Amino acid sequence: MIVDATFEFEEKFWVSGYDHVAGVDEVGAGCLAGPVVAAAVVLPREVDINKLRDSKMLSAMQREKIADQIKAVALGWAIGFASPEEIDQINIRQADFLAMRRALAGLSIEYQVVLSDGFAIPGLVCLQEAIIKGDQKSKSIAAASIIAKVYRDALMTEYEKEFPGYGFAKHKGYGTAEHCVALNTLGPCPIHRFSYSPVRESSARKCRGNS
Repeated sequence: MIVDATFEFEEKFWVSGYDHVAGVDEVGAGCLAGPVVAAAVVLPREVDINKLRDSKMLSAMQREKIADQIKAVALGWAIGFASPEEIDQINIRQADFLAMRRALAGLSIEYQVVLSDGFAIPGLVCLQEAIIKGDQKSKSIAAASIIAKVYRDALMTEYEKEFPGYGFAKHKGYGTAEHCVALNTLGPCPIHRFSYSPVRESSARKCRGNS
């Protein structure tokens, strides 16, 4: 049974006098192409949004509708990302953290606490709590996951126009069978992650002329 996230974790900090709790989450870590995108969201204590849950449990249409609702009521929200080049340089885990720190830095409201999904974010000086499956449990993290997913999906759809033939508008850069066929046929494009083995191997094949 799929249930909506709650304010259970936020409430612990609110009752202790911390009014601004930021939820942060990232999307796209497993993709072969495109940036990793993070969002940070600070919600008010009273939020009446149905289906505020992990973005993966929503349809694209639901995510877009709910993202608009979140932006309308949030005390603050922001996007951060790390480019494919940065992912290749520092590895995906560190790029995830970089994108999340950038999202937090972009908030127009001063936050006091950060709730993150799964892992604590290095380099923060405020209070934070890492929550396993946080995007399913915390409304703030769920809101961040939805905002990030909608933003990244739209970005990858735009990349389809710039780099046609890979199917970015459909699979959003994930390593689907369709994407891998296109990658092996066309070779990688500038937004592919060359540190990922399917991309690296396809590049090597193109260099050898064995496409």
